[in-house]
Amino acid sequence: MFGGKIGTVEILLILVVVILLFGAKKLPDMARSLGKSARILKSEAKAMKSEGSTTQTAPSDPPNASEAPKTIKAAPGDVSGGRPVAQPSDSTTQR
Repeated sequence: MFGGKIGTVEILLILVVVILLFGAKKLPDMARSLGKSARILKSEAKAMKSEGSTTQTAPSDPPNASEAPKTIKAAPGDVSGGRPVAQPSDSTTQR
């Protein structure tokens, strides 16, 4: 049993413990959120690779304030969940 190999008995025991701990109702939600996280991570990594290969040098001019506002999307391909993002200002805020 402790020879370093995981057999079918051990896998079944682990599955039973997981179902008892989390419950059968929460497992599909957990799997769904894990899948969404994996898709987001994959799309962000792909975007970073493509961004790094196209622009190797930093731009010399700062971005214009008159550009369209940026949005944050809830998930890749989700157009209904976007919200505008305020651009940071140069002055510090008083608390």
